[in-house]
Amino acid sequence: MPIKEITAEEAASLIKHGDTVGFSGFTPAGAVKEIPRAIAEKAKREHSNGQPFQIGVVTGASTGDSLDGSLALAKAVSFRTPYQSNKDLRKAINEGEAHFFDMHLSMLPQSVRYGFMGRFAMAVVEACDVSEDGHIVLSTSVGASPTFCHCADRILIELNEFHPKSLRGFHDIYEPEDPPHRREIPIYSCSERIGSDTIKVDPSKIAGIVRTRLPDEVGTFKDPDEITNKIGENVADFLAGELKRGAIPKDFLPIQSGVGNIANSVLGAMGRNPDIPSFEMYSEVIQDSVVQLMEDEHVHFGSATSLTLSQPVLAKVYDNLDFFRSRILLRPQEISNHPEIVRRLGIISINTAIETDIFGNVNSTHVMGNNLMNGIGGSGDFTRNAYLSVFTCPSMAKGGKISTIVPLVSHMDHSEHSVQVIITERGVADLRGKDPLERARLIVENCAHPEYQDLLRGYFASVKNGHTPQTLSCAFSMHQEFLETGDMRKVEWSLPI
Repeated sequence: MPIKEITAEEAASLIKHGDTVGFSGFTPAGAVKEIPRAIAEKAKREHSNGQPFQIGVVTGASTGDSLDGSLALAKAVSFRTPYQSNKDLRKAINEGEAHFFDMHLSMLPQSVRYGFMGRFAMAVVEACDVSEDGHIVLSTSVGASPTFCHCADRILIELNEFHPKSLRGFHDIYEPEDPPHRREIPIYSCSERIGSDTIKVDPSKIAGIVRTRLPDEVGTFKDPDEITNKIGENVADFLAGELKRGAIPKDFLPIQSGVGNIANSVLGAMGRNPDIPSFEMYSEVIQDSVVQLMEDEHVHFGSATSLTLSQPVLAKVYDNLDFFRSRILLRPQEISNHPEIVRRLGIISINTAIETDIFGNVNSTHVMGNNLMNGIGGSGDFTRNAYLSVFTCPSMAKGGKISTIVPLVSHMDHSEHSVQVIITERGVADLRGKDPLERARLIVENCAHPEYQDLLRGYFASVKNGHTPQTLSCAFSMHQEFLETGDMRKVEWSLPI
């Protein structure tokens, strides 16, 4: 029997106040668009009639304006997890209008299966094709969609004709058994396929199909600047040095990279470095720079959970699908980010910090300790299990009024026990095998901006006792100074001797 086609408004009518809904999308790639906009309009109507309407919003990671933005502006979000990057939703979260809990992305699907977030009333997923017998071909991301489809009571599908049906074959859908029946995940190389190319569901669960023809809402990245280029060169030179001294195997190791302008610069610099051989990616996102690296044969395979590409680059991929079909595989996020695979393959993780302290603790998520930026995303999945974990950031922010190297991070996502290397445009601090005082000196001398080096030397040099050169009375003085005067450089220490 054909699956019923419905309008976005009819789909939204099936979502009730208090429902928890699992939406497709990992970054804006593969995120649904029409149905969440219709849900937002429904929420506005309910609110204007004096009726409550909010839903729990669970996705793979961040999404686009049509999902997070529309629902946030309609005040339709009761809680949100595991990650977001939308300015309107961020505002609602930081003002206490929407609850948000930050999660390791690899943990989300099993948390859904275990029922930690209660019952899921609906899965709403984007597909490029669906068959009458319930085979769903996803579009540009996998994320947590297989788990949403299997756990939710009903399924709504946005059949997005912008994406070609020939994407079938790019996906590798696999869900592990839950404890105590779980076995090893049989991936022993980046390109190993272990699952199916569709999500198979009972077609009677599909409440309807909404046809769309809309591109992903992926923004363009900024062109590299002097700072991001230098960070990229420092990372590439460091890895080339590790390869030369034998600390990285001669055929190199798979790379995981965060998303954004610095990550693009780092990958570009690795591609340009003549001492780094062609490598593989085992990451969560394939972004623009990776496509270029594949075309230039600097990257020969990429395993991820999403194709987070700007429209011009995605069009280039779609125009040459045969070339990329043997080079790209999209997996569920619990597989792309799984600690077991990360450790087995010996992945080099490269992620971006908001700030790091002089001991190597990293804040990836909060500004000045309390305001959420985006979330931890997959950085923890990879950092804690990587062969080599690297964090990058510019040495200063806000025109020099903020040092990203501080005595103690105002919020900690990655501890000194997981962070091995810190790299800014100033240089590299290799923290492996260093005690806290050695780390502090190395980070200040190699990574801090010269405008802050004397300030930071003054902080830890006067602390005489203890294993760690730390003093609680001044640990956050630089942050306090910024909040009071707008410039960390004005801080004056009153350190105990």
